Amino acid sequence: MIGVLLVDDHRLVRTGLASLVDAAEDMAVVGVASDGVEAVKVAAEERPDVILMDLSMPNMDGIEATRLITAENPEACVLVLTSFSDRDRVFDALQAGAVGYLLKDSDHDELLRGIRAAAAGGSPLDPRVAREVLRVGSRLSPGAVANLTERELEVLRLVAEGLANKQIASRLGITERTVKAHLGSAFQRIGVGDRTSAALWAQRNLSAEPG
Repeated sequence: MIGVLLVDDHRLVRTGLASLVDAAEDMAVVGVASDGVEAVKVAAEERPDVILMDLSMPNMDGIEATRLITAENPEACVLVLTSFSDRDRVFDALQAGAVGYLLKDSDHDELLRGIRAAAAGGSPLDPRVAREVLRVGSRLSPGAVANLTERELEVLRLVAEGLANKQIASRLGITERTVKAHLGSAFQRIGVGDRTSAALWAQRNLSAEPG
């Protein structure tokens, strides 16, 4: 069962999300918070599997809350859920430690898939915001695609699709340990330090299919 913490300053949004999450057979709401201060407190108490984090909130915004939560618990899985108008702030949230982002107007099934992907170690990234995030994050080193092995390229493309290591291993017919080894090597070659940055780099620099 995936435990989910909902963080949003609008009660109607929290109520709607809670109904959606609790209706899913494989997840349940373990806490709610109306601002970043409360989110940090509840996250420390409940240790949820996934934290759905709004960005624009009073007292403490979602970016600072994400930074504090991931600093206290590096394994925390923060998934930004925000409006399109906040797309230019998503990169800051990713830099603060968020694993991915979805828009509030996402289809219900898409939102649930995103939660499951995040819980499984993936990096769900809504393509409607990707261009803005990549523009803001253009300082990420483009690296040299030519320096990557074919297997590293394959792994990075699947990371960009939001697949978790276990799913990548199954898709490529290799072990999870091998996937981790390829990712570690690829991170060094392209000059990034985390999975989400690698996914953004791959979206900008790699086509969906080889060649």
